[in-house]
Amino acid sequence: MRTAEDIESLLAELDRCFADDLEDQDLDFKKWDARSRNSAVKSAVDMAVCMANGGGGTVVFGVADRIKERERAILGVPPEIDPNLLKKAVYERTDPKITPVFEELSVPEGSGRLLLMQIYPGMPPYTDTAGRGTIRIGKDCVPLTGTLRRKIGVETGETDYTAEHVAKYDPALLSAVAFEALRNQAHRERAPVDLMNLSDAELLSALGLIQRGSLTRAALMLAGTEGAIREHLHGHNWTFLQMTSDTDYGIREDRVSALPLSVQRIEELLVPHNPITTHVDGLFHFEYHTWPEVSVREALMNAFCHLDLRTASPVMVKLHDDHLEIGNPGGLIGGITPTNILHHQPTARNPLLVEALTRLRLVNRSNLGISRMFSALLMEGKEPPQITEVGESVSVSFPKSELNPAFRQFIAEEGSRGRLLNVDELLLLKHLLQQPEVGIGGAATLCQRSEAKIRSALSGMEAAGYIEHGGSGRGAYWCIHPELFNRLNEGTQNEGRRRIDWEAAKTRVLSILMERASRGVPGLGNGDIRRITRFDRNQVYRLMTELRRENPQLQSVGRGKYAHYEFKQ
Repeated sequence: MRTAEDIESLLAELDRCFADDLEDQDLDFKKWDARSRNSAVKSAVDMAVCMANGGGGTVVFGVADRIKERERAILGVPPEIDPNLLKKAVYERTDPKITPVFEELSVPEGSGRLLLMQIYPGMPPYTDTAGRGTIRIGKDCVPLTGTLRRKIGVETGETDYTAEHVAKYDPALLSAVAFEALRNQAHRERAPVDLMNLSDAELLSALGLIQRGSLTRAALMLAGTEGAIREHLHGHNWTFLQMTSDTDYGIREDRVSALPLSVQRIEELLVPHNPITTHVDGLFHFEYHTWPEVSVREALMNAFCHLDLRTASPVMVKLHDDHLEIGNPGGLIGGITPTNILHHQPTARNPLLVEALTRLRLVNRSNLGISRMFSALLMEGKEPPQITEVGESVSVSFPKSELNPAFRQFIAEEGSRGRLLNVDELLLLKHLLQQPEVGIGGAATLCQRSEAKIRSALSGMEAAGYIEHGGSGRGAYWCIHPELFNRLNEGTQNEGRRRIDWEAAKTRVLSILMERASRGVPGLGNGDIRRITRFDRNQVYRLMTELRRENPQLQSVGRGKYAHYEFKQ
């Protein structure tokens, strides 16, 4: 939620953008309907329901969201509107009851006051007393359909399909081979010894998978036989395809098996297609897979842990010539999106199953699995995975990219000095090896961080000598340090990639124009100057405006695509 101070700082942005551009999952601007109090109160009730279902947030009443310029956009709320009566109306017209908190914010425009309605997170779903409801998704309030209501039930833990009892405990329903694979994988991850020393039945009971003498679906998911899984877990299956084109495949395997056996078999199928690159460093030979095993395993565990078992769709593993794709039915939940997944608090679709795997150290509830998936690839100088959500399914794609030995050695050396680079730093370094620079907004989007946090990260990287910055204020940008770029790209020169400082750019452009004039050669167009300075179109326009003001001999000639600058002697 946003404080009054946060809103005040955002209002200053209205001179350059619409209020709608400032809205987010937890923030909405609403014009107060001065013509009809009933309509205005209904809008407050509707927004309270929407925000409560979406995890809480702030609604600012008194601002038109599609009008630019602060003076015109801020209309305010009439002084006779009593916040206490609004609070009572929202409480009485919602089910379950929502108790908003209203704050007044004084402004010089309009009626002189805005109303901030703060909606705190609760236990959705919420509706109005007529049973109507919406939910906040991004910047929109969308109808609270049956599918969304079920999704809320999953997110709040009210419905856990894996926790349902399906059969009385019977060893014949459990697979000794699945238990062996489960124990081997747990031993590899250093699961607690006291758990590993238990018998199979005791292990399931300790993990909460046998309850009151009955097996849960989670128990069958981890150690069930194929027959038991087919009978009680219709949605648990997987398919492996080695694609020869977008529509044809060479190898196909479809299986119904317990989770540890599924992960083990898919890893076996990938072995021939996941070659090793050997890097020689003195007497040592280091081996690296095309796709690091840790990244693939984390993606597989996520796919099986978070799939929607109510559907009949399989976990799908597709191996293409240039990428590996792992997808599962069941969209992202709990407010997680592909654009915030790196640092969002994790939410489990199947809590009992995830809790059991967490205790066995096979998954992590602190969202470290996604970070490990990214880090393992980025540390080798490879492209990070791409996470997408299409409808009610999630896909992780691993591009096929080559090992960068210089980058991997640099990471190792930094680690030996006690400097362990985090995912944000690895993402930024990888980006700056491919792009000349990054601004604060681009860095924040890349790392899925707030601008304040990414600014701190950039400052730390600059202090460590990895990057350097130019410009100031909103025009600030960062580039990789030339020496580091040359080292990580095996001697490729960095200078041609870097933007020229403002004054140096003016001197260089003016010098070229004077030299061209002396030879009777045509001057420079906007595109020519962009290539010389690495500025964008608007920056070139400002640069040349300054130069023409300082040098009367400099003139703009022609129009449109034929426009260029010349120095008239």
